[in-house]
Amino acid sequence: MASPTRMLAAEQVHCSICLDVFTNPVSIPCGHNFCMACIGSYWKSSALFMCPMCKKTFFKQPDISINTVLREIAEKFKEIKTNPVVELQKITQPDPRQSPVELPTEMPKLIPANGSWALEVSCDVCTGPQRQAVKSCLVCLTSYCEEHLKTHTSRFTKHKLIEPVQNLEDQMDHRAHYTIPVEREWTEKKALLRKTEAEVQQMIQERLKKVDDIKHSIELNKSSAQAEIKDSMQVFSDLIRAVQKAQAELVLDIEEKQRKTESWANGQIQELEQEIDALKLRNTELEYLSHTEDHIHFLQNFSSLMSHPHTKDWSETCVYADPCVGTTRRAVLKLAETLMEEAEKLAEIELKRVQKYSVDITFDPDTANPWLQLSEDGRQMHHLGTWQDLADTPERFDTVVIALGREGLSSGRRYWEVQVGEKDDWYIGVARASVNRKGRISVS
Repeated sequence: MASPTRMLAAEQVHCSICLDVFTNPVSIPCGHNFCMACIGSYWKSSALFMCPMCKKTFFKQPDISINTVLREIAEKFKEIKTNPVVELQKITQPDPRQSPVELPTEMPKLIPANGSWALEVSCDVCTGPQRQAVKSCLVCLTSYCEEHLKTHTSRFTKHKLIEPVQNLEDQMDHRAHYTIPVEREWTEKKALLRKTEAEVQQMIQERLKKVDDIKHSIELNKSSAQAEIKDSMQVFSDLIRAVQKAQAELVLDIEEKQRKTESWANGQIQELEQEIDALKLRNTELEYLSHTEDHIHFLQNFSSLMSHPHTKDWSETCVYADPCVGTTRRAVLKLAETLMEEAEKLAEIELKRVQKYSVDITFDPDTANPWLQLSEDGRQMHHLGTWQDLADTPERFDTVVIALGREGLSSGRRYWEVQVGEKDDWYIGVARASVNRKGRISVS
């Protein structure tokens, strides 16, 4: 059995997941130990089989079994916590029924006095009855009680204090001592912590700025929406007035046509009535002449009464019941022209708006299909009609006759204008950078 000076370290018997003393401890291939239930639950909740301590990842779930030696140490540790002095004496005395068990050499040789299970450390400064130490100084190599610690702290503010350790000066030269690597690791981790803290602060500032940008964009969006509503109401009000005006003009036109038709028809009726009166008069004269017995009078008036009174041919005269055919259609067509004029005005306004998103595109010659030839500035492209012998690089399209732009677009609005030639068809659009360069591709 190890001597009483070779003591346990709390970290050696505590699970880093549940932060409690091991229960059925198991070892994984990287060498770290955990409770069987803790590591099992951790792996179930994670997509990878990874060590929570060193982050080493395993291809499959490692085979694990209970570390019986570590389990016995953990059980003894629990007993020490319950009765620290008596139980520590028990485990440091050999049991004649059992063969001695040596603790692992890589375990720290000191037990930090941060619990009731640790041995009591006395103050090295007290001259009378020694009080219990509350801190040990790594610089002075001295343990201090609460009273003397006040004096030390007021004078040496930069000295590193740890939980009280027994025989600190003797232990400092021991290579396996726990406080030296802790001090070094603390310093390193502190620097990393400050770096991480600065990075987190930077991330916070960036996100706060992004929040402000988004809020500002929301306000701009709101203002733009209100302006758009105002403009649209004006446009539709103008259109409504145009429709109402067209409707009123249509009604007036129809009514005017109806009045003209009625006036003309009344004129025809009046003329017909005049002819009817003349014909009635002639009919009366003829009837009178037919009843006369005066032969001389009959013969004298016969010739003049045998000719018809002057009348007009009314066979082609008629009044159409629908004189306004086409009037409404022509009014609607005129209104449609007005709408098209308004639409063209809106198109000009929208074009001015989107032109602020204009971007210049330069063709990437490494992606151009061999049928295509690019200008020196990369701004023009035309179909050669012959195949060029170009290197078949992974970026080049070998089947589809297209070329990509050099400038990538990740987000936002973009606008560009393209002048095209007399080719039958063109493809102009946006493609992913991962688009297939070999073989046919589908265009949506």
